[in-house]
Amino acid sequence: MKNIKTKPLNIAVILPAFNEEITIKKSILDFYTTLPRASIYVINNNSSDQTEFIANKTLTKNKIHGGVLNEPKQGKGNALKKAFCEIDADIYLIADADCTYPAFHAFELIEPLIKGQADMVVGDRHSLGQYKKQNKRMFHNFGNKLVLFIINLLFRSNLHDVMSGFRALSRDFVQNYPVIVEGFEIETDLALFALDKGFRIQEIPIVYKERPLGSFSKLSTFGDGAKVVFTIFQMLRIYKPFFFFAILSGFFFLSGLLFGLPVINEYMISKFIYHVPLAILSAALMILSFIAIGLGVMLDAVAHQNKINFQFRMLDKALKNR
Repeated sequence: MKNIKTKPLNIAVILPAFNEEITIKKSILDFYTTLPRASIYVINNNSSDQTEFIANKTLTKNKIHGGVLNEPKQGKGNALKKAFCEIDADIYLIADADCTYPAFHAFELIEPLIKGQADMVVGDRHSLGQYKKQNKRMFHNFGNKLVLFIINLLFRSNLHDVMSGFRALSRDFVQNYPVIVEGFEIETDLALFALDKGFRIQEIPIVYKERPLGSFSKLSTFGDGAKVVFTIFQMLRIYKPFFFFAILSGFFFLSGLLFGLPVINEYMISKFIYHVPLAILSAALMILSFIAIGLGVMLDAVAHQNKINFQFRMLDKALKNR
């Protein structure tokens, strides 16, 4: 691949690591070989093994610019928050430190950022088919597909992989992105923020490799499944409030109608209500239904205004940087 002639950019490779003593050395050296002028930072996320020691030794021995940052609060989101707060770069390349993402794809991910064609470039694990072959967890795959389907439906997008841990981010994106999630749901949140705020996303098909022997995934099928459900809940509530509260309103309305039909029926027959508690419950559910749809309308207006304010801030920043 031909090199692009442009002014030197400060590229930071971010490797969040939790108990990755088996793979951390190879991860560092692989990215150093691919991007020798980049700074490589290992975010040691409360590891209890030799991850920090091996990372420091590898960086020092090979005279690699960068370092090890310690983040005691568990969670990949917390690790990336540490990185974004303390590392100043033009391009942030994020990858897991488990050797599952081949470093030779690194330049493919940062190239669209260098050319100014994207704000976020995601390594798409699904299009080439390796991820499906390597990942045998049925519920995990189902959860990924469900979240992806809902995101594409709500945002009218055509993404293939919103949960990839291999992605490149522009300086503008990082400076405007608030890290408010703590765990592995950070990847989904990055995509949601980009879609909601109008940042440009590109996907690059990549090869996905199995973890080396002796290295174990930190993901939990049922634990992360619960997080997927929570992520969907949060996604609707925060980014699509009208849709979320419309569903809630519909649930209350149908429940109120269901409980109210026997009351209406007995009143039509006897001109008297015998099931007073049921009538009260039905009326309360109907009231909640109207409250929910009213909240949806108001919060949707607030969300729209926030988008407008955000775009004005971005425009003002761009004009000042000219």
